[in-house]
Amino acid sequence: MATEADPAATSHRPMPVHIHPADVPLEAALVALADPVRRTLVRELAGGPDWERACGTFDVPVTKATLSRHFSVLRESGLLEQRDAGSKRFNRLRREEFDARFPGLLDLVLREGAEA
Repeated sequence: MATEADPAATSHRPMPVHIHPADVPLEAALVALADPVRRTLVRELAGGPDWERACGTFDVPVTKATLSRHFSVLRESGLLEQRDAGSKRFNRLRREEFDARFPGLLDLVLREGAEA
């Protein structure tokens, strides 16, 4: 039985599953970063403090369902960590952990966005 201290007690959706970057193959990281919408999400997360951006605050040209799938791919590639707070899901770019696994890869993506 869920209690008030249990996050599942206040959420109508399952908790997100996170993959540590150390467990991610290079191909999965490259696939995650190949999509322009996901690169936009990563760049926006890199530009701000951890845990400040809720999923619904990103201005990208996709449906809510597609955006959810993009977040899922980013979690599965070890790039993103999420946590629920009430009805919102907040995000953190796992930059330090991802950089330890794939040195320089995230810098290339972020640099690409700065050149645009």
